[in-house]
Amino acid sequence: MQRMFPAFGRGKVVKMPKKIKSLPKPGGIMEMLAVALPMLVSMTCDTIMIFTDRLFLSKLEPEMMNASMGGGLTVFMMMSFFVGLTGYSTALVAQYLGAGQKKNCPMVISQAVIVSCAAYLPILFCRPLAHQMFRLMGVSSQQLFYQNVYFDILLYGAIITLLRNSLSCFFSGIGRTRIVMIASFTAMLVNAILNYILIFGKLGLPAMGIRGAALGTLMGGASGFFILVFAYFSKNNSAEFDLAHSFKFDFSIMKKLLRFGSSPGLELFLNILAFNAMVMVFHAQGLVTATASTIMFNWDMVSFVPLLGIEIAVTSMVGRYMGARNPYIANQSAMSGLKVGLVFSTIILILFVGFPHLLINVFRPAGSNVIFIKSIPMALYMIRVASLYIMVEALFIVFIGALRGAGDTFWAMCISVTLHWAMVLVVAVALKVFKQTPEAAWTYMVVIFIGFSFIVYWRYRIGHWRNIKVVEIEPVPIISNGFHGTIDL
Repeated sequence: MQRMFPAFGRGKVVKMPKKIKSLPKPGGIMEMLAVALPMLVSMTCDTIMIFTDRLFLSKLEPEMMNASMGGGLTVFMMMSFFVGLTGYSTALVAQYLGAGQKKNCPMVISQAVIVSCAAYLPILFCRPLAHQMFRLMGVSSQQLFYQNVYFDILLYGAIITLLRNSLSCFFSGIGRTRIVMIASFTAMLVNAILNYILIFGKLGLPAMGIRGAALGTLMGGASGFFILVFAYFSKNNSAEFDLAHSFKFDFSIMKKLLRFGSSPGLELFLNILAFNAMVMVFHAQGLVTATASTIMFNWDMVSFVPLLGIEIAVTSMVGRYMGARNPYIANQSAMSGLKVGLVFSTIILILFVGFPHLLINVFRPAGSNVIFIKSIPMALYMIRVASLYIMVEALFIVFIGALRGAGDTFWAMCISVTLHWAMVLVVAVALKVFKQTPEAAWTYMVVIFIGFSFIVYWRYRIGHWRNIKVVEIEPVPIISNGFHGTIDL
């Protein structure tokens, strides 16, 4: 039976077009999946890129695996403020799209590119500070040497990461996340192939070890960046969003980006700084603890980073519907994102609970290694305890993303930063002051994360985000029975 609708102002009845009938429900699961699945796959690909470095290096020495984690985290920490700031482009692009102002979408990205280019030199100037931090944290001399090598190579390629992030935000914001997925998949594939060749010395090339891992990662990221450039400047995209008039500084949009993006940028920087400090505190406990915690953090990354893809999708959809002044559908989008996140977290929970030994043995070195063997019981405990918060991760990520998409970025920053530094403080005090075991410190950290996740949910439930207006909707001219005027939508 066909649905019938009155034709406005004519008293006629018209049939609903088939194309409209087939559209997914606004804010529903199908619409969320269309945006979230490509982003989930994209973030999974980025996770595999990092995971591949550590996996291949673990076959050589545990110290190389540990160094790649410490060095890679520090590079990201130094970029993180600018990644978070420009990352708010996703929500801003989505809000402009929802408000019907397409021409402003690429203008947002132009401002993000300006910020990224301006950030590169200050990031490079901080290189000596990072080397000093490695020494102060007390990691072993062998790991310190590898860590400096890996860190230096990735740092020089930071501009690629910043620009790639900016372009990804455009496609995430307009909901065309499949392009981001293709770019990430390409980067992952190139990275895995080059890592294998360069780390182990295949195809007649010398074995480069950790240096090869860093170079492979850089070239993989560059391949993904060039795919995004090609898609951004494609003929159809240029025509639809009027790119020709977007390559300029816009004070109004830059002001919005800095105002609403500074909180996520500061949040990401402080969170990564805290996480980096937490990793270093564990690594300073000796090679056995360093190896066990690195194995755990690697698998934690597998459970956490793909959820960031769902967070981006939630931010995009909530931002779009808030830009269209429809908080009801924005809430529906958040709930749909939660359902998708819980399905993914259930899969990770099964892995953590059912196959912990298998997860640990993935990182077993090629030969017999005393450090790795001693680290197994500790790594096993950490994975089992981590299973307690796997489902809560989805709740935390989805509602933080919803708050950011609506513009409640300052509060999201405060709660997220407080969480991360509370975990660092508790871990440091437990290990350094009370001399407790790494297993006990890990348990305290998990309990704190669970508690803060429910605080985020409470903030979302009270509904302050529903009244935030990030972009203005342009007035539409009306003419009716001789009256001329405008109406704000």
